[in-house]
Amino acid sequence: MPARTSVRPSLVLGVDPGTAVTGYGIVSADSRGWHTLVECGVIRTSAKEPLPQRLVDIYDGIAELIARHRPDRVAVESVFYARNVRTTIVLGHARGVILLAAAKAGVDIDEFPPAEIKKAIVGTGAASKEQVQFMVTKILRLKQAPQPADAADGVAAALCSCMAPRMLRPLPIAASK
Repeated sequence: MPARTSVRPSLVLGVDPGTAVTGYGIVSADSRGWHTLVECGVIRTSAKEPLPQRLVDIYDGIAELIARHRPDRVAVESVFYARNVRTTIVLGHARGVILLAAAKAGVDIDEFPPAEIKKAIVGTGAASKEQVQFMVTKILRLKQAPQPADAADGVAAALCSCMAPRMLRPLPIAASK
């Protein structure tokens, strides 16, 4: 009988960036396509602190999660273009320190636009936060949605990364005769 090899499930840290609240979720995916929520939550920063200190807090929080869980990938929601230019720029700063933490740890990074995450999880890029929370709950077989909504968004980013290889796999082409 051949020896069984133990394959470690893939572990993905998904992040929904924000300077006030950064949501995260850590999802394990096994070779059969089963997904398990390992941990989720938020990194909160104080509005009283200057932006540089808030960015340090986000960096430290993400670096600690990476050190503790050793994910194979970090999935980050990419920048969306808000009506308020300042909001877009500040969000870019938060994304930057998240990408820096992952890069310094040598972890592969996936970036997904918000609509792509929603489409992967719900089936439509125009899904509401409530629809994303509902589907995250169903996919992971949870009793209730991860709270707060920012944590559910981080989990959704991780799930999108877990599902991406299957979604992007080319269809087999029949050999020509």
